[in-house]
Amino acid sequence: MTSHCSHSEPADVGRREFVRLGAVGLGAALTGTGIPSRPADLTHPTTDQDPGPFRAPPMDEVRIGFVGVGGMGQVHVRNLLDLDGARIKAICDIVPEKVAKMQQATVAAGQPRPTGYFRGETDFVRMCEEEELDLVYTATPWRWHVSVLLAAMRNGKHAASEVPMATTVEDCWRLVEAAERYGKHCVMMENVNYGRAEMMVFRMVRLGLFGEILHGECGYLHDLRAVKFADEGEGLWRREHAKHRNGNLYPTHGLGPVANCMDNNRGDRFESLVSMSSPSRGLQLWAEEHYPPRHPKRRETYVLGDVNTSLIRTAGGRTIFLSHDTNLPRPYSRIHLVQGTRGIFQGYPDRLHLEQRSPAHEWEDAGVYYEEFEHPLWRAIGRTAPGRGHGGMDYLEDYRLIKCLRDGTPTDMNVYDGVSLSVVSELSERSVATGSQPQEFPDFTRGKWRTNPRLGVIEA
Repeated sequence: MTSHCSHSEPADVGRREFVRLGAVGLGAALTGTGIPSRPADLTHPTTDQDPGPFRAPPMDEVRIGFVGVGGMGQVHVRNLLDLDGARIKAICDIVPEKVAKMQQATVAAGQPRPTGYFRGETDFVRMCEEEELDLVYTATPWRWHVSVLLAAMRNGKHAASEVPMATTVEDCWRLVEAAERYGKHCVMMENVNYGRAEMMVFRMVRLGLFGEILHGECGYLHDLRAVKFADEGEGLWRREHAKHRNGNLYPTHGLGPVANCMDNNRGDRFESLVSMSSPSRGLQLWAEEHYPPRHPKRRETYVLGDVNTSLIRTAGGRTIFLSHDTNLPRPYSRIHLVQGTRGIFQGYPDRLHLEQRSPAHEWEDAGVYYEEFEHPLWRAIGRTAPGRGHGGMDYLEDYRLIKCLRDGTPTDMNVYDGVSLSVVSELSERSVATGSQPQEFPDFTRGKWRTNPRLGVIEA
């Protein structure tokens, strides 16, 4: 779900600010089990007493600078060009041809030619400094997400990122502090939150059909061996993570919808995690079978366990099973299970059982429930979204981001949600490295999770 554009380590640009707010490179070493402390007196710049979830003033037009226009970046740019009130003002990528392609697409959509930025790996800093923008959106490789988000907010822009938002505890805190300090939205674009089945299940949870939600299961199970070894796109950077990191490197897709059903940061929160990884075999075997003996890829070594399993406990005592498997042969799955006192939904295939509605001890095809319980967002515009990225999920998440910014309403996912999902990466790595010792989640909300209002069922 990330861009096919590649970068290397962040250069020493704006170094004083990046050291303070965080430009951390790939594969930061584990520093023990302690969670970095953070001041408890930071308040939102717009806070008088407690205004609730952050909202920015509404705007008629959202002027956008886009960073990283590889595979996913191009999908998002084309979605944004199709949305009323979204204007692409600048395009940044290290590959000039990709910038030119999206400039041409913007002109073809009837908008003025956006400014191109392609002078190097950190040209996004110059874009954030020079351009009059409302939003900076990044779909770069993971290691650049934090640097782009911080550059955007430091220069007075709202910020949005492909997943994951960050890969370390320290960077998660930096994003929270920057969003609070500068008074800007900082959003992780978790497209699976907008999946058709996921949104229907969320609505059914809100209607009480599953009773009290007690347990969830989720994951990202996707055979990415060919992608990781490709000589283009994600193959230029994604395999590198497997050389240095062992844990759940991509937790947010499966976890996002389950977190919403469990009111994460809105009445409950993730409290602790334990994690373990299987041996690492899949990438080594792939290289042996696809490259000659002296090929450089045959000499690479990997530490990422092929299957990572993590268990999360919430402050309210709920439990979540979370899995990661991208190195072995298997059909795609996000698992997607929500279990309550009155029923259960299980994905792949989508099926459910509701007490007093379903036949006793039998599953039902979840598809028969769409007519009655389809989420209103999907009922209104979701059926026109397929073909616009991952079955329409990408289009819906882009639509909602622009609508929230134009209306001046809180975004569906805020910075606290984004970091609480993303921080699973380092916490799982710490747990694996310490023999599956429990790791505590930081409370990024500093206690506000107890009183934050629940997410509602949004309308189009």
